[in-house]
Amino acid sequence: MIENFKIDSNEIDKINFINKEDKNFRIENLNAFNSTGFPSKKEEDWKFSDTQAIFSKNFKKLNLDNSNSKETDIKLIKDFDHNYMFLVNGKLVNSEFKFEDKSKIKISNYHEEKFSEKISKNPFICLNHALSNNGYYLEIKEGYKFEKVLVIYNLFTKDLSSQILNNKNKIVVGKNSELHTINYTINRSKNKFINNSYESAILFENSKYKNICIQASKSDGYFHKFSNNKLRSDSNFSSFIFSSGLKFYKQDINIDLEGENSECDIKAALFLDNDEHQEIKTKINHLVPNCKSYQKIKNVLDSEGRGIYQGKIYVKDIAQKTNAYQLSKALLLDDNSEFNSKPELEIYADDVKCSHGSTSGSIDENSIHYLMTRGLTKKEAIQLLINGFLNEIISEIKSSTIRKFVENKIELQIHGY
Repeated sequence: MIENFKIDSNEIDKINFINKEDKNFRIENLNAFNSTGFPSKKEEDWKFSDTQAIFSKNFKKLNLDNSNSKETDIKLIKDFDHNYMFLVNGKLVNSEFKFEDKSKIKISNYHEEKFSEKISKNPFICLNHALSNNGYYLEIKEGYKFEKVLVIYNLFTKDLSSQILNNKNKIVVGKNSELHTINYTINRSKNKFINNSYESAILFENSKYKNICIQASKSDGYFHKFSNNKLRSDSNFSSFIFSSGLKFYKQDINIDLEGENSECDIKAALFLDNDEHQEIKTKINHLVPNCKSYQKIKNVLDSEGRGIYQGKIYVKDIAQKTNAYQLSKALLLDDNSEFNSKPELEIYADDVKCSHGSTSGSIDENSIHYLMTRGLTKKEAIQLLINGFLNEIISEIKSSTIRKFVENKIELQIHGY
C-alpha cells in the first residue's frame, strides 16, 4: 500500500539535462513532498478530496518510470479545421501549425529557467517540481492572432499501469496577440495511473487566451492539474471545463490579475456518475483596480458521483472598482451522490462589486411530469432536463462547429439516461 509513499532522491539523477541549480531545486521540492506525502482531509484545501485515502484504496504501488511507448497514432478531429500538438504521456512528440504564420510561434520541450525559492504548500506541486521531465513551451509572438484553434492532443498509452506521470507546460501570449486551444485527452489505458501536471500562462498587454478542456471518452485515470496564470493590463483569459468521465480529477486554478482592465472567465459543465470524483478549486487574485472575474460551475451528479467546488476571490486594498462574480449549481439525481461547495470572499477594498452563491437540488418532478404529458418517456424527460442544465454553459462557446463537437462528447459520457 502507499500510505507512507516516499521517493528516493536517486530518481532525480535519472532526469537528463539538469544543472546544479536545477538539481538543488528538485531535491528541495522532493524533500518537501516526502515530509508530507499525498495530502489528506486533515488539510483544509483537501478536506473534500482526500488523495491519501483515495490513492491508497486504488493503488498497491506506484511506478515512477515514464512510459517510452512508441504508440503515437492519433486520429485527428474531423469536425473542424485546426492546428495541433501531440503529447504522448506528457511528452511533446509532434506539432503542426499549417494554418498559421510559423515565424510568429515558438514551440519547444519545456525547460525550467527560473527557480522559485518558496516551497509550495501543495504536495502535488512539490512532486511536479521535483520529477517533471516532460511537457512543452509555447509562445505566441507580439501582435499575432491565430487563424484556427490549436488542439492539444493528450494521449495516454495502453501500457500505462500504476504509473505516476509528472509534466510541466507553459504558454506565453504576447502583447496584442490571441490564442484559442482545446486540451483533448485520449486515454487508451485500461488500468489506473496518476497524471500530475503543472501549467502556467502569461498573458501580456491586450492579449486573449481561450481554452476548452474535454476528453474523448470515460477514463480510469487519476488526474491532478495546477494552473497558474498571470494577466497583464487589458488581457482576457477564458476557460471552459468539460471533464466529465474521469475517475478522479482535481483542477487547482490560480489567476493573478496584475494589470488594470484585465478579465478572467471560468465556466464548467460536468456530469459525474459511477463513483467519479471531481473538484474544481479556484483562487482569483484581484491585485489592481478595474478588473473583472466571472465563474460559473455546474454539476450533474448520479450513482455516487461526487463534485466539489472551492472558489476564493481575493481583493487587494488597492484593487478598487473590482467586479467579481461566482456561482455554483448542482443537480443531484441519486441519493448517494454528493456536492460540496465552499465559496470565499476576502476583500480589503471598499469600492467593489463582489457576489457569490451556491445551490443544489434534485430534478423538479413537476417538470418531468409536464414533459411526459407532451409524449416523452421519463427517461427522455430527464435527459432533456440534464441537457438544458448543462447547455447553459456549452451554448456560450461561440464557434458552432466546436460547440457541436463538445455537445456530442458530453452526450457520449452521460450514462444511465
